[in-house]
Amino acid sequence: MTDQAAWNFETKQIHAGQQPDPVTGARALPIHQTTAFVFESTEQAANRFALAELGPIYTRITNPTQDVAEQRIAALEGGVAALLLASGQAASTFAVLNIANAGDHIVSSSSIYGGTYNLFKYSLAKLGIEVTFVEDQDDPAAWQRAVRPNTKLFFAESIANPRSNVLDIRAVADVAHENGLPLIIDNTVASPYLVRPFEHGADIVLHSATKFLGGHGTTLGGVIVDGGTFPWSQHVDRFPGLTEPDPSYNGVSYTGAVGDAIAYIIKARVQLLRDLGSAIAPNSAWLLLQGIETLSLRMERHVQNAQSVAEWLDQHGDVATVWYSGLPTSPWYAAANAYAPKGVGAVLSFELKGGVDAGKAFVNSLELFSHVANIGDVRSLVIHPASTTHSQLTPEQQLTAGVTPGLVRLSVGLEHIDDITADLERGFAAAREVVAAQRAQA
Repeated sequence: MTDQAAWNFETKQIHAGQQPDPVTGARALPIHQTTAFVFESTEQAANRFALAELGPIYTRITNPTQDVAEQRIAALEGGVAALLLASGQAASTFAVLNIANAGDHIVSSSSIYGGTYNLFKYSLAKLGIEVTFVEDQDDPAAWQRAVRPNTKLFFAESIANPRSNVLDIRAVADVAHENGLPLIIDNTVASPYLVRPFEHGADIVLHSATKFLGGHGTTLGGVIVDGGTFPWSQHVDRFPGLTEPDPSYNGVSYTGAVGDAIAYIIKARVQLLRDLGSAIAPNSAWLLLQGIETLSLRMERHVQNAQSVAEWLDQHGDVATVWYSGLPTSPWYAAANAYAPKGVGAVLSFELKGGVDAGKAFVNSLELFSHVANIGDVRSLVIHPASTTHSQLTPEQQLTAGVTPGLVRLSVGLEHIDDITADLERGFAAAREVVAAQRAQA
């Protein structure tokens, strides 16, 4: 029997979690477009509901097509189990609600996606969960100062969107573990091909699978991956939802039933997903798998193009600042080399010298770049974060997230680099016209 754990990344992304269909012999994964599954006996049905046997019950909870995607992503991250959900925002929400309740507290970096910041700051507050944002995520002491007796987790992004700052995962993980807390990492921008958070001390990893995992801008999805190393049962008082009997599930203790390694994912599946219903459709899981099969190839080209664009922008006379950790001038260049030696991905940002009006003219004049609120597509994408993805935040909150009024964010695609830079030059020409008009009026 082949040891799939020994496979290299490129092999896992194609084969992990799947064998030819045992009924038809189909080589490609079938789409199990069904809501429910027939039990062989009343005993089997009872065992599955009691978690004594893991198998499909209802597609809202698990489905064979979704299961392959979960196994494959877990294998790529080096985790032990995964839960696929309807969106990346659902993944972020579930990751927190799985261990934090009303009256609890979490600590998060402020350098996170605007939608996640809004979720933590406002929506979780309505549920009674308070958050402290660490403005300088590079300072371990700042994380320590934020810890309270009711703190349940640390949260950060491996490579932040949009400023490309790379987290010192090991340093933050050490602080978390010293306080008996898990570190949850959003690894969306990096993908498991570029950054492997579990290898540096992270406990839970999540993705907006909509982005680089899917890769083609066609399918919404999110995923949570458990590294299987956090000792939940050693912290009974802090994590009673995992360790003590669950009255909503016949008094089961998740750590008692399935052990520490997969208790977190099992609870999220059979309690949160059961009750909140943020299930992904089998067809969507299948589409995400098509993207995952080429992940390494796409990320290599993403990095190649993004590095070239960043270096080109860094020398451009119309650019004030470039935010990309692959540049030696970046304050996170050393961290990038340590945690992302294959490159820091496709997302970069820059500030035009002409300010907001020049930035708008720049974006509006592009033809190859698509003006959309997304990243991770094979196509090159552009957005003005302050007025779109981070617009729900106050100006002060935007700045802590690395978003200035004139910032332009690129998600560099897989097109030929000459065509990419030619389109960007078209934008700069339009921006220069705006600046010239402003000077003429002054």
